[in-house]
Amino acid sequence: MQLIFSHNVWLHICFVCLFVCVSRVACTCACTVDQYYYGDRNDIQHAGVQYILDSVVDQLLKNPDRRFIYVETAFFYRWWKRQSSSMQQTVRQLVNEGRLEFVNGGWCMSDEATTHYSAVIDQMTLGLRFLNETFGPCGRPRVAWHIDPFGHAREHASMFAQMGYDGFFFGRLDYQDRDRRMLDKEQELLWRASDSLTPPMADLLTGILPNGYNPPNGFCWDQSCDDPPIRDDPDLEDYNVDDVLKRFLTIANGQSSVYKTNHIIMTMGSDFQYENANLWYKNLDKLILYVNALQANGSNVNVLYSTPSCYLQELHRANLTWALKTDDFFPYADNAHDFWTGYFTSRPALKRYERISNSNLQTCNQLEVLGGPVSRKGPFGEGESQTMKKAMAVAQHHDAVSGTEKQHVANDYARRLANGWKNCQVLVSNSLAALSGSLAPRIHCDNLNISVCPLTETSKKFSVNVYNPLARPVTWLVRLPVNGTAYIVSDARGKSVECEVVPVSSATREVRRNRGFAVNELVFLVQAPPLGFTTYSVSLHAHGPPPASTRQRTPAAIQNRFLRVTFDPDTGLLSSLSNLKTKQTIKLTQNFYWYNASDGNNSLSNQPSGAYIFRPNSSTPFVISKTAKTESIRTAVVQEVRQWFAPWVSQVVRLHADSRALELEWTVGPLPIDDDLGKEVITRLDTSIKTSQYFYTDSNGREVLRRKTDFRPTWHLRQSEPIAGNYYPINSRAFIKVLYTDDADQLTVVTDRSQGGGSISNGSLEIMLHRRLLYDDMRGVAEPLNETSDIFPEGLVVRGRLLLSLDPPASAADAHRPLAQGVVLQPLLTFTDGDLHRNTQLEFSGLQAALPPAVHLLTLTQWDEGLVLLRLEHQFQSWESKVNSQPVTVNLQKLFSTLVVLGVSELNLSANQWKEEMRRFHWTPQTDFSTWEMTLRPMEIRTFLLRVR
Repeated sequence: MQLIFSHNVWLHICFVCLFVCVSRVACTCACTVDQYYYGDRNDIQHAGVQYILDSVVDQLLKNPDRRFIYVETAFFYRWWKRQSSSMQQTVRQLVNEGRLEFVNGGWCMSDEATTHYSAVIDQMTLGLRFLNETFGPCGRPRVAWHIDPFGHAREHASMFAQMGYDGFFFGRLDYQDRDRRMLDKEQELLWRASDSLTPPMADLLTGILPNGYNPPNGFCWDQSCDDPPIRDDPDLEDYNVDDVLKRFLTIANGQSSVYKTNHIIMTMGSDFQYENANLWYKNLDKLILYVNALQANGSNVNVLYSTPSCYLQELHRANLTWALKTDDFFPYADNAHDFWTGYFTSRPALKRYERISNSNLQTCNQLEVLGGPVSRKGPFGEGESQTMKKAMAVAQHHDAVSGTEKQHVANDYARRLANGWKNCQVLVSNSLAALSGSLAPRIHCDNLNISVCPLTETSKKFSVNVYNPLARPVTWLVRLPVNGTAYIVSDARGKSVECEVVPVSSATREVRRNRGFAVNELVFLVQAPPLGFTTYSVSLHAHGPPPASTRQRTPAAIQNRFLRVTFDPDTGLLSSLSNLKTKQTIKLTQNFYWYNASDGNNSLSNQPSGAYIFRPNSSTPFVISKTAKTESIRTAVVQEVRQWFAPWVSQVVRLHADSRALELEWTVGPLPIDDDLGKEVITRLDTSIKTSQYFYTDSNGREVLRRKTDFRPTWHLRQSEPIAGNYYPINSRAFIKVLYTDDADQLTVVTDRSQGGGSISNGSLEIMLHRRLLYDDMRGVAEPLNETSDIFPEGLVVRGRLLLSLDPPASAADAHRPLAQGVVLQPLLTFTDGDLHRNTQLEFSGLQAALPPAVHLLTLTQWDEGLVLLRLEHQFQSWESKVNSQPVTVNLQKLFSTLVVLGVSELNLSANQWKEEMRRFHWTPQTDFSTWEMTLRPMEIRTFLLRVR
């Protein structure tokens, strides 16, 4: 909870606004969401969020000057549902009077490094919609508030600007960056958060709070604090008003010297405080009274309760120019050897599960719209999407998908996602039944990545429904666990589809353990229509050819009509990659390594690696093996080279017949710790590309930023950690290329989850895959990042995919943009045993035609009865593509095949305000839409509420 201090406009020193707010009521690193709300595990962390609101509302009513700000809607929503109608009316009055102000307002305060922009938009929409419907315009936040995330992404600032926020405040930035900004009075700046959107569309006034999310030293008055209260009875021996005022004015004057205006902000509160709000407010009332009384003796300091929006308004009224920033705030370090770059990868299995859950949620939302009301109440029971929406929203928290929580908390997030998907599966089955006309039971197999699906393993005849959530057709390699040796596959038109049976690898058998028993995999390519499904029938072939056999030697090369990949016959490692269409070839070696995690016991620093912090004890990683044992499979559908580097590291290099990208499916774990060494495992791609220390990473899956080793754009870096200090978040892709050249080589790597990585040496790109650590990093988790499970008690095994493409920079985005979207939103497979009814509709598309390549259908979800929320985005930056970086026009009335669009209104990005009514402050840096047709410009997202039939 915070207070603001601002400088008096008529005097020089300070008009201090005290912000009273809950700063981290949802810091979920130690306990689960439920435990924090109820105060259930005070043995782990004293917390009881429900009591904070009870106490604060009571205290606000006792003094009309008092203010309070609230941040995360998920907790407030819980509290609100349990209040009487009279208490709800009281709270509405406090909101209308501006005494209870919502800031940020998302379902949670999301992480900024490891979240995908689509999931962030969804969670913000969920929280802001509740506030809008409950409190109207007075409940609409005007300030974004991220006081705890561990570094800040440019794309988040861009999204906040497009959501209508006037400003953005946060607490954490690199210690060197802060020192420089304090000297230059640039702790408040104008963040230009897009190089494609026309200013000021993505401009956001950004302020850095003076004490993170804590009060000034010596001014904490909560039941968990040790600072003495203000003792203002002069007859008492321990009267301390004069001392308090002296200390306070010293702090206020010191703070005023490093900010630009005669207004300053002081935050009053911290984690889980204000359970007994009387302690804070009673002392703050006294502080304000006695500081302001000094004005009679010539003091030029005025103190008042305030809120972030009031403070921001005073900054705007100052009519100053502001330093301009165009990069981001990664990586974050709070000391020379303390880089918070480990969490970019921490808990990689949870990060992947969150990404899959996002894909499943979008499919669930789309089918709820396309299938109509029967989707929610249909032949397979009652299904709903709201549980999944809330689970995904809270998973975006900065101690959730970030991986910076205790193990039992991570398990709770996964359980919530699983429960949400269970409800969505019923909805999906109902919708597909309505659209296909088939009431046959549908089976979901959620463990296909480890070749587990009981139906396909046992059935002699079944059908596969492939739903594609993208607004363009996709080709997808299906791999199904089977026990037969030959099968016949037919598409929706009855045409035979080429397929192959290959043996399940020993690595897959090891990772699935006793969860399946298939000895083979059936592989074939499917082609799915945009925003729709197609159906394939599969039957056992009694007299078909035998399965493809494996060869124990390394092939010289594998190739299709797009790519050629060569291998070193002596080591079994990749040796080159060629694009056969552009006739490009690069040297490419890929291998696996591990950094020895610091235990904190050295002369430089006592900081160990942990869930947040990455700190290797050497700049040179250990190679796991210089050679790989290999076996290969070559069929007309797919070619694989299976590599084994160690009992705990293996990989499949895979190229299917129609792929423009090379797939590397890695399996890592259990990481051995018998040597008492924590391990941070990477894969490194060493190439012949001359990168001149530059490389490129995405920001939350959208715009791409250029990075340079040992360099920061806004200050002179004193590098102290040559590895960890050069790691950045990779949310969906990274690439290396020759600088300033459009016709040279560009190697792009698409990831299937958020991971950390960097280019430590020229021509090299490394990505961290897995971490297992033996020490806590003393940042709040209070346990080592040492993941195990019931299935893997000896240590977690993680499997994932990297996709590699090689294209010239001028056209690379044309390939890797849709490639990345296809990984984020992947086809959903459902299965039906036996024969389908002859009247079953085997193919369906929800669109009249595929959208242009530059346009991505970001959101299609039911809003209310007869109302649908639609978001369309231009997915190319202005400089990326000669073909696709152009404006594109879409006719909304001609978009859908089964929905008649009766009316359309445009909203802001978070869908809590009509676009035409959105008004934002204009800040000065130091330096046509018709009823149905809408135009998208590069990187623009447009949000519409459609009235449909």
